[in-house]
Amino acid sequence: MFAASFFVTKNWFDTNNKQAIIVFGSILIFIYLHFAFYIFLARSIFIKKKKANMKEVQTKSQEAVLTWLQLLIAGFIVIWISFFLNIVDDAVPYITGPIMYSVAVYFLSYKAFELRITELDGAVFKEGDQSMLFHKLSSLITDHKLYLEPDLSLKRLSKLVGKSPQHISESINQYAKRNFNDFINYHRVQDAKKMLVDTHTQNLTISSIAFDCGFNSLSSFNTAFKKFEETTPSSYRKDRSS
Repeated sequence: MFAASFFVTKNWFDTNNKQAIIVFGSILIFIYLHFAFYIFLARSIFIKKKKANMKEVQTKSQEAVLTWLQLLIAGFIVIWISFFLNIVDDAVPYITGPIMYSVAVYFLSYKAFELRITELDGAVFKEGDQSMLFHKLSSLITDHKLYLEPDLSLKRLSKLVGKSPQHISESINQYAKRNFNDFINYHRVQDAKKMLVDTHTQNLTISSIAFDCGFNSLSSFNTAFKKFEETTPSSYRKDRSS
Protein backbone atom coordinates (compact mmCIF):
# COMPACT_ATOMS: atom_id res chain seq x y z
CA MET A 1 0.00 0.00 0.00
CA PHE A 2 2.87 2.32 0.82
CA ALA A 3 4.53 1.63 -2.55
CA ALA A 4 1.24 2.11 -4.39
CA SER A 5 0.75 5.52 -2.74
CA PHE A 6 3.64 6.93 -4.87
CA PHE A 7 1.54 6.41 -7.98
CA VAL A 8 -1.40 8.43 -6.62
CA THR A 9 -1.84 11.64 -8.57
CA LYS A 10 -3.48 14.89 -7.54
CA ASN A 11 -6.58 14.00 -9.51
CA TRP A 12 -7.24 11.11 -7.14
CA PHE A 13 -8.09 13.58 -4.41
CA ASP A 14 -10.87 15.09 -6.45
CA THR A 15 -14.06 14.57 -4.40
CA ASN A 16 -15.93 13.64 -7.57
CA ASN A 17 -13.54 10.81 -8.34
CA LYS A 18 -15.61 7.72 -7.53
CA GLN A 19 -12.70 5.41 -8.26
CA ALA A 20 -10.58 7.12 -5.61
CA ILE A 21 -13.41 6.89 -3.07
CA ILE A 22 -13.85 3.18 -3.74
CA VAL A 23 -10.11 2.45 -3.50
CA PHE A 24 -9.40 4.47 -0.37
CA GLY A 25 -12.66 3.36 1.23
CA SER A 26 -11.78 -0.28 0.60
CA ILE A 27 -8.32 0.22 2.06
CA LEU A 28 -9.75 1.84 5.22
CA ILE A 29 -12.34 -0.92 5.65
CA PHE A 30 -9.68 -3.59 5.16
CA ILE A 31 -7.37 -1.97 7.75
CA TYR A 32 -10.08 -1.66 10.40
CA LEU A 33 -11.56 -5.11 9.77
CA HIS A 34 -8.08 -6.62 9.78
CA PHE A 35 -7.38 -5.03 13.19
CA ALA A 36 -10.82 -6.07 14.50
CA PHE A 37 -10.28 -9.66 13.35
CA TYR A 38 -7.04 -10.00 15.27
CA ILE A 39 -8.53 -8.40 18.38
CA PHE A 40 -11.41 -10.90 18.22
CA LEU A 41 -9.00 -13.79 17.60
CA ALA A 42 -6.74 -12.73 20.49
CA ARG A 43 -9.73 -12.42 22.84
CA SER A 44 -11.04 -15.86 21.83
CA ILE A 45 -7.65 -17.49 22.44
CA PHE A 46 -7.28 -15.65 25.75
CA ILE A 47 -10.69 -16.79 27.04
CA LYS A 48 -10.00 -20.38 25.96
CA LYS A 49 -6.60 -20.48 27.67
CA LYS A 50 -7.91 -18.79 30.81
CA LYS A 51 -10.69 -21.37 31.17
CA ALA A 52 -8.18 -24.16 30.65
CA ASN A 53 -6.01 -22.84 33.48
CA MET A 54 -8.85 -22.10 35.91
CA LYS A 55 -8.78 -25.70 37.19
CA GLU A 56 -5.17 -25.36 38.29
CA VAL A 57 -3.60 -23.28 41.04
CA GLN A 58 -2.18 -20.18 39.40
CA THR A 59 1.10 -18.65 40.40
CA LYS A 60 1.67 -14.92 40.85
CA SER A 61 3.49 -14.84 37.51
CA GLN A 62 0.64 -16.59 35.71
CA GLU A 63 -1.91 -14.19 37.21
CA ALA A 64 0.24 -11.24 36.14
CA VAL A 65 0.41 -12.49 32.53
CA LEU A 66 -3.35 -13.12 32.37
CA THR A 67 -4.10 -9.69 33.85
CA TRP A 68 -1.74 -8.04 31.38
CA LEU A 69 -3.25 -9.81 28.36
CA GLN A 70 -6.75 -8.86 29.47
CA LEU A 71 -5.75 -5.21 29.80
CA LEU A 72 -3.92 -5.30 26.48
CA ILE A 73 -6.96 -6.61 24.61
CA ALA A 74 -9.18 -4.03 26.33
CA GLY A 75 -6.72 -1.30 25.31
CA PHE A 76 -6.82 -2.43 21.67
CA ILE A 77 -10.62 -2.40 21.72
CA VAL A 78 -10.65 1.18 23.04
CA ILE A 79 -8.17 2.27 20.37
CA TRP A 80 -10.14 0.54 17.60
CA ILE A 81 -13.46 2.09 18.65
CA SER A 82 -12.03 5.60 19.01
CA PHE A 83 -10.47 5.55 15.51
CA PHE A 84 -13.39 3.75 13.90
CA LEU A 85 -15.82 6.42 15.14
CA ASN A 86 -13.75 9.02 13.26
CA ILE A 87 -14.71 7.56 9.90
CA VAL A 88 -18.36 6.69 10.59
CA ASP A 89 -19.44 9.75 12.54
CA ASP A 90 -18.31 13.27 11.73
CA ALA A 91 -19.52 14.40 15.14
CA VAL A 92 -16.48 12.72 16.72
CA PRO A 93 -13.36 14.88 16.22
CA TYR A 94 -10.38 13.15 14.64
CA ILE A 95 -8.22 14.16 17.61
CA THR A 96 -10.26 11.74 19.76
CA GLY A 97 -8.44 8.77 18.19
CA PRO A 98 -4.88 9.94 18.92
CA ILE A 99 -5.86 11.06 22.44
CA MET A 100 -7.42 7.69 23.33
CA TYR A 101 -4.45 5.93 21.73
CA SER A 102 -2.04 7.93 23.91
CA VAL A 103 -4.07 7.32 27.07
CA ALA A 104 -4.24 3.57 26.35
CA VAL A 105 -0.51 3.31 25.63
CA TYR A 106 0.50 5.25 28.75
CA PHE A 107 -1.89 3.19 30.91
CA LEU A 108 -0.64 -0.11 29.49
CA SER A 109 2.97 1.01 29.95
CA TYR A 110 2.25 1.79 33.61
CA LYS A 111 0.56 -1.60 34.15
CA ALA A 112 3.43 -3.39 32.42
CA PHE A 113 5.83 -1.75 34.87
CA GLU A 114 3.56 -2.47 37.84
CA LEU A 115 3.09 -6.14 36.91
CA ARG A 116 6.77 -6.46 35.90
CA ILE A 117 5.51 -8.06 32.74
CA THR A 118 8.75 -7.55 30.81
CA GLU A 119 10.35 -10.19 33.07
CA LEU A 120 7.72 -12.82 32.19
CA ASP A 121 6.65 -14.84 29.16
CA GLY A 122 4.52 -17.83 28.25
CA ALA A 123 6.98 -20.19 29.93
CA VAL A 124 5.32 -19.44 33.27
CA PHE A 125 2.41 -21.68 32.19
CA LYS A 126 4.62 -24.70 31.59
CA GLU A 127 4.65 -27.41 34.24
CA GLY A 128 8.15 -27.24 35.66
CA ASP A 129 10.33 -27.95 38.66
CA GLN A 130 8.70 -25.23 40.75
CA SER A 131 5.25 -26.76 40.42
CA MET A 132 6.45 -30.26 41.29
CA LEU A 133 8.46 -28.87 44.18
CA PHE A 134 5.42 -27.09 45.60
CA HIS A 135 3.28 -30.24 45.41
CA LYS A 136 6.01 -32.13 47.23
CA LEU A 137 6.27 -29.42 49.88
CA SER A 138 2.50 -29.28 50.34
CA SER A 139 2.40 -33.02 50.86
CA LEU A 140 5.16 -32.90 53.46
CA ILE A 141 3.81 -29.87 55.31
CA THR A 142 0.09 -30.68 55.30
CA ASP A 143 -0.18 -34.49 55.02
CA HIS A 144 2.63 -35.13 57.49
CA LYS A 145 1.73 -32.04 59.54
CA LEU A 146 5.24 -30.68 59.67
CA TYR A 147 3.73 -27.27 60.44
CA LEU A 148 3.15 -28.50 64.01
CA GLU A 149 6.91 -28.43 64.57
CA PRO A 150 7.79 -25.13 66.31
CA ASP A 151 11.29 -25.10 64.83
CA LEU A 152 10.25 -25.83 61.23
CA SER A 153 12.41 -23.75 58.91
CA LEU A 154 13.39 -23.38 55.28
CA LYS A 155 16.70 -25.01 56.13
CA ARG A 156 14.98 -28.12 57.49
CA LEU A 157 12.69 -28.37 54.46
CA SER A 158 15.73 -27.89 52.25
CA LYS A 159 17.30 -31.04 53.69
CA LEU A 160 14.08 -33.01 53.35
CA VAL A 161 13.43 -32.24 49.66
CA GLY A 162 17.01 -31.71 48.50
CA LYS A 163 16.45 -28.17 47.23
CA SER A 164 17.95 -24.88 48.31
CA PRO A 165 16.03 -22.67 50.80
CA GLN A 166 15.76 -20.03 48.06
CA HIS A 167 14.02 -22.47 45.67
CA ILE A 168 11.62 -23.54 48.40
CA SER A 169 10.80 -19.95 49.28
CA GLU A 170 10.20 -19.02 45.62
CA SER A 171 7.96 -22.03 45.10
CA ILE A 172 5.78 -21.20 48.12
CA ASN A 173 5.59 -17.53 47.13
CA GLN A 174 4.48 -18.38 43.61
CA TYR A 175 1.94 -21.11 44.31
CA ALA A 176 0.70 -20.42 47.84
CA LYS A 177 0.83 -16.64 47.24
CA ARG A 178 2.23 -16.27 50.76
CA ASN A 179 5.68 -16.16 52.23
CA PHE A 180 7.03 -19.18 54.11
CA ASN A 181 6.03 -17.98 57.60
CA ASP A 182 2.48 -17.09 56.56
CA PHE A 183 2.11 -20.40 54.72
CA ILE A 184 3.08 -22.38 57.84
CA ASN A 185 1.11 -20.18 60.23
CA TYR A 186 -2.00 -20.45 58.07
CA HIS A 187 -2.10 -24.22 58.51
CA ARG A 188 -1.40 -23.87 62.23
CA VAL A 189 -4.32 -21.46 62.57
CA GLN A 190 -6.64 -23.88 60.76
CA ASP A 191 -5.80 -26.57 63.33
CA ALA A 192 -6.20 -24.07 66.16
CA LYS A 193 -9.69 -23.11 64.93
CA LYS A 194 -10.81 -26.73 65.20
CA MET A 195 -9.38 -27.09 68.70
CA LEU A 196 -10.97 -23.86 69.89
CA VAL A 197 -14.47 -25.12 69.16
CA ASP A 198 -13.99 -28.85 69.73
CA THR A 199 -15.86 -30.06 72.82
CA HIS A 200 -12.98 -32.43 73.62
CA THR A 201 -10.51 -29.54 73.92
CA GLN A 202 -12.72 -27.00 75.69
CA ASN A 203 -10.72 -27.47 78.87
CA LEU A 204 -7.48 -26.44 77.13
CA THR A 205 -6.33 -22.86 77.50
CA ILE A 206 -5.61 -20.72 74.45
CA SER A 207 -1.91 -20.84 75.32
CA SER A 208 -1.95 -24.65 75.31
CA ILE A 209 -3.68 -24.72 71.94
CA ALA A 210 -1.16 -22.23 70.56
CA PHE A 211 1.80 -24.38 71.60
CA ASP A 212 0.11 -27.61 70.46
CA CYS A 213 -0.34 -26.06 67.00
CA GLY A 214 3.34 -25.20 66.63
CA PHE A 215 3.52 -21.58 67.78
CA ASN A 216 6.44 -20.53 69.95
CA SER A 217 4.52 -17.90 71.88
CA LEU A 218 1.00 -16.74 72.64
CA SER A 219 1.67 -13.33 71.08
CA SER A 220 2.74 -14.82 67.74
CA PHE A 221 -0.36 -17.03 67.80
CA ASN A 222 -2.66 -14.07 68.45
CA THR A 223 -0.99 -12.05 65.69
CA ALA A 224 -1.25 -14.86 63.13
CA PHE A 225 -4.82 -15.73 64.11
CA LYS A 226 -6.01 -12.14 63.78
CA LYS A 227 -4.22 -11.80 60.44
CA PHE A 228 -6.08 -14.73 58.87
CA GLU A 229 -9.39 -14.61 60.75
CA GLU A 230 -9.64 -10.89 61.57
CA THR A 231 -10.49 -11.70 65.19
CA THR A 232 -8.72 -12.95 68.30
CA PRO A 233 -8.67 -16.62 69.36
CA SER A 234 -10.65 -15.85 72.52
CA SER A 235 -13.34 -14.00 70.55
CA TYR A 236 -13.46 -16.80 68.00
CA ARG A 237 -13.99 -19.41 70.72
CA LYS A 238 -16.59 -17.29 72.47
CA ASP A 239 -18.59 -16.62 69.29
CA ARG A 240 -18.58 -20.28 68.23
CA SER A 241 -19.43 -21.56 71.69
CA SER A 242 -22.42 -19.28 72.24
